Amino acid sequence: MKGFFKYVLATVVGLLVAGIIGLILFFMIIGVLVSSSEKTTPVSNNSLLVLKLQGEIVDRAPDSPFENLNIPGLQFAQRIGLDDITSSLKKAAVDERIKAIYMDLTYINGGMASVEEIRNALKTFKEECDKPIYAYGEMFGQKAYYLASVADKLIIHPQGVIDFRGLGGQMAFYKNALDKLGVEMQIVRYGKFKGAVEPYILEKMSDENREQTQMYLNSLWNHMLQGISEERNIPVDRLNQYADEVLTFTPGQQLVAYKLVDAAKYKTEVLDELREITGISGTKGIPVVGVSDYADVPVKAAIPSFSQNKIAVIYASGEIGITLGNTGIDAENLSREIRKVRQDSTYKAIVLRINSPGGSAFYSDVIWHEVKLAAEEKTLVASFGDVAASGGYYIGCPADKIVSSPTTLTGSIGIFGTVPNAGELLNDKLGITFDAVGTNEHSNLIPATRAMTEYERTLLQRYVDEGYQLFLSCVSEGRGMEITQVDSIGEGRMWSGEHALEIGLVDRFGGLDEAIELAAEIAGLEEYRTVPLPRMPNPFEELFRTAPDELRTRWLKKELGVDYIHYEQLKKAKQMKGVMARMPFDVEIY
Repeated sequence: MKGFFKYVLATVVGLLVAGIIGLILFFMIIGVLVSSSEKTTPVSNNSLLVLKLQGEIVDRAPDSPFENLNIPGLQFAQRIGLDDITSSLKKAAVDERIKAIYMDLTYINGGMASVEEIRNALKTFKEECDKPIYAYGEMFGQKAYYLASVADKLIIHPQGVIDFRGLGGQMAFYKNALDKLGVEMQIVRYGKFKGAVEPYILEKMSDENREQTQMYLNSLWNHMLQGISEERNIPVDRLNQYADEVLTFTPGQQLVAYKLVDAAKYKTEVLDELREITGISGTKGIPVVGVSDYADVPVKAAIPSFSQNKIAVIYASGEIGITLGNTGIDAENLSREIRKVRQDSTYKAIVLRINSPGGSAFYSDVIWHEVKLAAEEKTLVASFGDVAASGGYYIGCPADKIVSSPTTLTGSIGIFGTVPNAGELLNDKLGITFDAVGTNEHSNLIPATRAMTEYERTLLQRYVDEGYQLFLSCVSEGRGMEITQVDSIGEGRMWSGEHALEIGLVDRFGGLDEAIELAAEIAGLEEYRTVPLPRMPNPFEELFRTAPDELRTRWLKKELGVDYIHYEQLKKAKQMKGVMARMPFDVEIY
């Protein structure tokens, strides 16, 4: 018996020691990650600024220790901040150590408006300095080629291709899958164009949804062609002809003849050219720095003088009231941030950067109220990113001015409600039955275990109709339009930024920088500094705040790739409560 207790005690002590050692190693890894993230990347003379957009482009990438974490056998989808890209390009124009920009592009995991902002930043770079921009790719996706077309020299691998065939959009439908499970999605909506619910009740697009989707895809494609035409000096008609012929399988040498690229070369030949530009002799390595690392590098010539006048740049990214993988807009936190800035006299203006397809109608109204109060006291300009639709438009409409990209997806003024009926699944397939009691006639209102009664449907429809009228009145007040006029362009219809300007939903084209300049102009500020909000947590806080969800979501994105969107849609559907103000669907343009 004494031997037994001796072995048990030894095992317990061993486990405790192993646990302590594991804990020490864990904190050592954290220390290394945090300390490495705080180091400033050295920049050598005669360097190239490398723009390699393999990760997901977001408005602001958190200073997360997972961004550059590379564990063998455990790869994560990376993110890159649009703010890092644009700030790096501004600094590179005046930094004597940077001799050129090198874009290594294939496919771009980002929205059209983000690509547009990067492209415009590159054009500004060309105007402000005489440093060349090189673009090289073994193959180019359509968004990647649109971005690369602004380069001074565009080179492709001799056997490389350009995926050039026109824009297409695809929508997934889950009705048949839900039918097989025995789940019916009961829908109450206002607006014939409000297609967010269609994946759950139809097997294909409605005529109205197809019409609006075709319209904004045409708008985006025509804008892309115009930009390519201007840079490559190829008529738009000829570019459309190339797309109809599908150049996706046309080899590099033929693309040179079509003037879509300047040369077809192997990468070693491109590197030789870049050595000449940077003054590197022989076969020595070319010093390079990536945009994410360079964003934290101080460049004296690019540091603005200190000013007491502050412009708050408040970011509202993700779905409103719906969170998944630590993304989404928390209405309470965002409202608090806007309120703090409104009450702080050192802030002279606000730029609300919106990149959201909408979400909860209730929480959209909560944020709208704080934006309205702020706009009554300070200059407030809304800047629309890739998408500012439905609830995303709702929270921006009180702004003094709205700045949008021509390729932004916006509008979608409408709301809907979803109520699942899982009665067949539970009763017939699983054998689970329900019975209920209540003190009043409608105590058991709209359960998810049976179909809605006519009374319940009428009640919910009235609530949705009233919510839509409120949405119309908010837009009417903010944009100075008649309610009937807003209704005529509403009913859940999506618009491109180009069409939104024509119908009065936005005021001018531009990115975040143009929105900031406009806010300063309206507020009468000659000198100012910008303060991005909400404050980003430091890497240590980020690690403990988001570690489990962050790891799981990033790993799933890496493993599922383009199919992650289907998993995400189903997860979001589970969180949809109350009525929703959301765009038709997650648009994946390819």
